Amino acid sequence: MDYIEGYKAYNKDFTDKYGNKHFAGEKLHIEGEVKVGPFNGNGFHLCKKFEDTFRYVPDECILCEVIGFGKISNEYIDYYYDYDGIYACSDLYIKRVVPREEIVEMAKQLPDYRLERLIQTYSMTDEEIKQIENSLSKNSKKIVKAIDYYHRNQKDAYKRED
Repeated sequence: MDYIEGYKAYNKDFTDKYGNKHFAGEKLHIEGEVKVGPFNGNGFHLCKKFEDTFRYVPDECILCEVIGFGKISNEYIDYYYDYDGIYACSDLYIKRVVPREEIVEMAKQLPDYRLERLIQTYSMTDEEIKQIENSLSKNSKKIVKAIDYYHRNQKDAYKRED
């Protein structure tokens, strides 16, 4: 594999989790062994599925389209949470910032299992939630429950119905 296209999320001030500031159009490089993973990982991490990036950053963040190249690692798979498109690279190009409006439009196209994951980890405004709800099919009760629980603080949303 010569390169991989994906997504990376940054803190709202465009810093990574180590406090390093970045910007769109920047090319990054890191020395050493490249290894993906939450423990002892090294390299610039990215995800193939945009919704998976929000698992790793605080509520307010910046989503970027990126290209990873150089040494690439993807041996870490989190089977428990079904995260399989996580990569680390020695080199990273930050193509662009993905606007929030585009994130919502992309969310509307997701299958339910991926949309539910996004709802669990991405902080949305009331208007963005309404846009998502308006795009749902009538049989998306599981998604409505996730929205109620994670965004409307309705802790009984998953209560068993008799």
